[in-house]
Amino acid sequence: MSTDHVTIRTGAYADSVALLQVSRDVQRVPGVATAQVAMATPLNVEVLTGLGFAVPPGTTPNDLVVAIRLEDGGDLDQAIAAVDVGLTPTRSAGAAREAEPRRTTGSALADSPGLVLVSVPGASAFVEAMDALDAGCDVMVFSDNVPVAQEVSLKRTAAERGLLVMGPDCGTAVVGGVGLGFANATVPGPVGIVAASGTGCQQVLALLDHAGVGVTSALGVGGRDLSADVGGTSTIEALRRLDADDTVELVLVVSKPPAPEVAARIEEFAATLATPVELALLGPGQPDLTEAVERILAGLDVQVPDWPVVGHAEPGGGGPVRGLFVGGTTCQEAQLVVESLDPRDHTFVDFGDDAYTQGRAHPMIDPTLRLEEVRRAASDPGTGALLLDVVLGHGAEPDPAALLAPAITDAAVPVVVTVVGTRLDPQDRDRQVRVLAEAGAEVHLSNAAAARRAVELARGTR
Repeated sequence: MSTDHVTIRTGAYADSVALLQVSRDVQRVPGVATAQVAMATPLNVEVLTGLGFAVPPGTTPNDLVVAIRLEDGGDLDQAIAAVDVGLTPTRSAGAAREAEPRRTTGSALADSPGLVLVSVPGASAFVEAMDALDAGCDVMVFSDNVPVAQEVSLKRTAAERGLLVMGPDCGTAVVGGVGLGFANATVPGPVGIVAASGTGCQQVLALLDHAGVGVTSALGVGGRDLSADVGGTSTIEALRRLDADDTVELVLVVSKPPAPEVAARIEEFAATLATPVELALLGPGQPDLTEAVERILAGLDVQVPDWPVVGHAEPGGGGPVRGLFVGGTTCQEAQLVVESLDPRDHTFVDFGDDAYTQGRAHPMIDPTLRLEEVRRAASDPGTGALLLDVVLGHGAEPDPAALLAPAITDAAVPVVVTVVGTRLDPQDRDRQVRVLAEAGAEVHLSNAAAARRAVELARGTR
């Protein structure tokens, strides 16, 4: 029998990534069945309640919740001690002699970098990004939950000064061959990417890498850049820069479904450039990302490879597809493919959406929310097929397959997984694929192919 212990630490704060690590450390303590240490945001309180913990009324987002479930014989004092250790900052022996770290963008710019990466809570990102622009620097805004009006202001300012704003919510970029954010490990090559999507960019990087084609520059511009409000401002500047780069032989523009008038503007501008530009602007009736990569390969006179599939799932019972994704573009692409093939009422959730990341890490770092829903969907006989993505790369969960494998093994429905990654990624893509396949999943490199396969399985097609 287990016992629950919930305590509130008023006024305590730690960032979501640090708290994720604290939670994992506490769960390793003998006798601890489950542990969640998190800020008491509405979403985190909902998660804790779903796990069966009773969060005291009156708890606010400024409070820290420590929720521990002990097995029989578990030692609460030992578990709390692990929490305290995890929340205590540590310093090396020589730390006192080290120079004080830069604490504002303005002070950091004393070193005159050419590109500033802003990764602070969304409410504070605008000020830091504007400081970077005022110093004449390009800026990559990794932060999400930034109001669209602030994004428009930043990008208009940048356009007036010939600068580039990547983001907000720019999760992936490759600049000068160096990956930033959640970028996959790739080799330099002749393709340049402009991406109004993070996992869309990563899917393209993974497919090109499998075909033996490298990427030197992948300029993420944020998922809203091709919206009517923003107007493609950063996409235009990114295209201009890649066109001026002699190492880039061909450019691919990747985007979530854009505003039609903005898509037309981008197409018109691309036609004026000396470098060939392929557009992969997702939407009903538009090519998927795999098809776009195949066009890129044809343009480079590179043979299109077979996109690998490992494992084999048996057909389901005829219910709808349930898509549970950590990537917004992989989610949207899969939904477009599935709904074009089967008009039933399928369900798709992007756990990387801003609504799920307030006060907690992105699901590529902290998969807790998605894992809970995967377990529910996998045990529901009404699910025709379960469709997932596993996104690898720097900064992402170090072993996502190990976390998903138990739920896949216990699944009562067919499971199809897209692994988005390259052979050089730190998670070891081939091992991730093998673990998922051994657990019972059918694993694809192409997200579009995985979505088509999920429809077949959901229909009960062999």
